[in-house]
Formats: sequence, structure tokens, C-alpha cells
Amino acid sequence: MVDEVLAKSFERIGADYDRYRPGFPQASADLIMPTPVRAALDLGAGTGKFTELLQGRAERVVAVEPSSAMLDVLTVKLPAVEALQGSAERIPVGDSSVDVVTVAQALHWFDRVAACAEIARVLVPGGALGLVWNHSDPESAWDRAAHRIAHPAVAEEDGTTSSAADELPGFVHVRHEQIHWTERIRREGYLRRWSTVSSFLVADDDERARMFAEIEAVLDADPETRGRDEFDLSLVTDVFLYRRA
Repeated sequence: MVDEVLAKSFERIGADYDRYRPGFPQASADLIMPTPVRAALDLGAGTGKFTELLQGRAERVVAVEPSSAMLDVLTVKLPAVEALQGSAERIPVGDSSVDVVTVAQALHWFDRVAACAEIARVLVPGGALGLVWNHSDPESAWDRAAHRIAHPAVAEEDGTTSSAADELPGFVHVRHEQIHWTERIRREGYLRRWSTVSSFLVADDDERARMFAEIEAVLDADPETRGRDEFDLSLVTDVFLYRRA
């Protein structure tokens, strides 16, 4: 069941999301689109963090996103992209009109059955669906500790188990790959990144202050981050590839 309050919390942000959230490695797009295609659609595109990797890989790139604040940022940043306001359950493009659909960091906000039906509708026969998630590296003790503070339920999972599955209605699972990479990030940027996640957006001032204080305590205690203004953040990107049945 999608939590509508958490889902709608992103409608209030745009520029901060784009500035502080991590991007995605080029290799994730390579796995989904190893060769150029005619048309690709990024669903739940946000500010275009993954959409930008589709440019140069498709003659036509479409971004669909329900939040106008997110789309405003995407449109300025990626003027060549066809930006459309819409949802995964009602995609505003025609039947069999795109070769590839990508969903980065967003499937858990969709009504999965309805969204899969819509994705299958807009894909050409045999078209590809790529699902992408960034998540913390289990080997990074301090980042996992921060996740347990901000996202206790998610932190107990292995990153994507609640968001992807080998079986999606109307699709055949092709492959799953993990990409390990490192981001150099400033302490302030790391803290500001947490301010863009749903649990912080819906929290009251006291709860938000508590979570920030606890995450700062983690950074002050861990030898990899203690006393440092900048540090390396290990990330894992999961890529799930499917074909329309």
C-alpha cells in the first residue's frame, strides 16, 4: 500500500532534491540501454537525475512526473527532454510509443499492478523496463546507522527487496546487476540530503531536529567521518531489467 502522505511530501521540493540527492552511474543506463533506441521514457522522473543519462541514447526522451516543482527543475536543466506531468497509473503517451521505460528510485510510490499495465501499454512489443535504485552500502557502518535513524524499516532490508521482484505482471525478468561506486560528499551536503527524504519532509520540527542530531552524533563518532568536512560515501546501485511479455 502506497503511503499517500509520504508520496505527496516530494511535491514541496525541487531544487534541493536536485542539488543534494545523488545521481546514478553511467553503467546503470548502459545495462538498460546497451544500444540507442528511438524513444525512451523516464517514469517518476523527479528532477531528471536519471533522465539525463538517457540523452544521447534515444532520439526522443520523455520524462513523466506528477510534481510540478520537480518538473520545473527538470525542464530548465534538460530543455531537450519532453517533460510531461502525469503519473505511473496514467502515463500521458500513446500505445506502443516507446522502446524503453525507466523507473529510478520511484517504483515503491506506484500502484504496482496499475503501473505495470500502463507501462506495458506504452511499450512496444518486447520493449524494455529498467528499474533502478541507489541504496547504502552494507559495508558502510556510519551510513547504515544514519539510515536506521531516518528509515528504520528500510534500513533492515537489503536495499531493494520491498521495491522490486523477479516477477512483475506483464513482464519477464531478464537480469539483476549491482554497481558499487563511491561519491565524495561534504558533511553539510550529506545532512542536507537527509532533509529531502520523505521521513524528514513529513516530520514535525522537534522530530526533524532529533533525527538530525542523532545523525550528526553518528558522524562525530565514526572514525571514517569524525572531524572531517568531506568524506567518501559508498553506494550500491541495483538495476533490474525486464521485457514486456
